[in-house]
Amino acid sequence: MSSRRQSRHQSSSSESSPRITGEQILGLMSKLQQLLPELRNRGRSEKVSARKVLQETCNYIRTLREEVDDLSLRLTELLATIDADSPEAAVIRSLLS
Repeated sequence: MSSRRQSRHQSSSSESSPRITGEQILGLMSKLQQLLPELRNRGRSEKVSARKVLQETCNYIRTLREEVDDLSLRLTELLATIDADSPEAAVIRSLLS
């Protein structure tokens, strides 16, 4: 491939998928770390590996998913025990909409 074609190919592929820099990745990892309860309270000077941040992110998302499933089940059970025309049912319906 000629150098002209090669440079044109490289520039067109970089335009379609912008590259993220190492500095941007570090910034995003830092922001993500601040969202995770397990890692949030560590000092800024304390290094946490990207692997640890991603691992804790997966664990946290899994925990949140379990909580959502549990709350959904509890809500379903609650709705099954109350009269559909009761004030409690009306409040629950208004919260869900």
